[in-house]
Amino acid sequence: MDHSRAPVLEALNAYHATGQTPFTPPGHKQGRGTDARVLEALGEAVFRSDILATSGMDDRTSSGGVLEEAQELMADAVGAAHTFFSTCGSSLSVKSAMLSVAGPREQIIVGRDAHKSVVSGLILSGQKPIWVRPQWDPDLHLAHPPSPQAFAAALREHPDAKGALVTSPTPYGTCADLHAIAEECHRLGKPLIVDEAWGAHLPFHPQLPTWAMDAGADVCVTSVHKMGSALEQSSVFHLQGDLIDPAVLKAREDLLGTTSPSVLLYAALDGWRRQMVEHGHALYDRALALADALRGQIEHLDGFHVHGREDFCGPDRAADMDPLQVIIDISAMGTTGYRAADWLRAHHGVNLHVSDHRRISAQLTHADSDDSAKVLVAALADLMEHVADLRPAAAVDIPDPKDLTLEQALLPRDAFFGPTEQVPIERAEGRITAEMLTPYPPGIPAALPGERLNRQVLDYLRSGVEAGMVVPDAADQQVHSIRVAIDK
Repeated sequence: MDHSRAPVLEALNAYHATGQTPFTPPGHKQGRGTDARVLEALGEAVFRSDILATSGMDDRTSSGGVLEEAQELMADAVGAAHTFFSTCGSSLSVKSAMLSVAGPREQIIVGRDAHKSVVSGLILSGQKPIWVRPQWDPDLHLAHPPSPQAFAAALREHPDAKGALVTSPTPYGTCADLHAIAEECHRLGKPLIVDEAWGAHLPFHPQLPTWAMDAGADVCVTSVHKMGSALEQSSVFHLQGDLIDPAVLKAREDLLGTTSPSVLLYAALDGWRRQMVEHGHALYDRALALADALRGQIEHLDGFHVHGREDFCGPDRAADMDPLQVIIDISAMGTTGYRAADWLRAHHGVNLHVSDHRRISAQLTHADSDDSAKVLVAALADLMEHVADLRPAAAVDIPDPKDLTLEQALLPRDAFFGPTEQVPIERAEGRITAEMLTPYPPGIPAALPGERLNRQVLDYLRSGVEAGMVVPDAADQQVHSIRVAIDK
């Protein structure tokens, strides 16, 4: 296929060149009705190209096939059989994939380190999760993706499960052994969904971890806005094989997706694909070299340790890691990642990716440069000079792995939509939570609807909030109280 083309961008240019006059949404009419103060902040070009997908980018019947051609080019670029664009982020894409595999009250095998969007999918679908536990590093207090052996055991024990879902890479950049997990699923004729939200770049350089389609996954969900050049909310999901009908997957996306997709997001996805095909290898040559140099510079700063393969990969740990996720352990500094991240934003305008009780992280992409790396290194060096101001940091009560494993007493859907009450945290032990309690980032629920709460997880959440953890989806974000199911 001709990857020098970008059908959405070409259609936008044609729309402007032919002097179209819209009597349709959007109501701003290409910015003519937009307040001048908004135009000053956002720019006129944003509104000029904010047009309808039909009767705009394409005609009323979509006879130009603009979107279809753009999706076919994306599929060809990465070697998938089918690709679908989503303008509602991978939160929608992963739900669409889940609904294409299993129906209400049917079983689906899921890694317990799944993002909250997967839990939302369980709530909406009424599916029954069969949880596969991550591999826990007791020294680093960090979860790596579940092992192939754990998925194999779950598949044997639950032969009625309709498929499996694994998250890889994690927000910490650690990767599952997708080849082996896919083999275990396919041995039994079960499809594998990979939530590869952090892996949009993986198909475009051989030194990056193997991406899901090459590893044999059936559906791969990717947030192009995370590691690519697309706008926020831009996502794609890819399909291959014959275990999931593409018409079913598209129907599930239609069920959940907006009827007013953003052409701006389509255009950015289309342009990113062309950029990667034409220049991706060279761009990631530079990005990987920059990441290697940056890791060495940070490692030489007092108080900082940059995690590498020797920390994250090996037996009972991750199968691989993405070097562009620069995960920095600051536990030797006597403060938390929460406090360090807040200080770096306040004093240097540096915004970090993940921060937790002992780590901070910097996400690098092909867009980074020596200049942005220098800003980060200088800010971290200054942080060390002022770390005394961030002590003492409140301690976070990290449970043992066995105490992080909660009983799934109700289906997530039944707990979420059933009768509930708000109870003080002191009275929540033993109760079934009716809400997600999700430290964010990275957005992996510590407790989710239908799980029975124990004292250790409650102490973890409460002490975490006191230390700076954010739990944004709780009804009480300070976690003084919990929304729980009312016992019948």
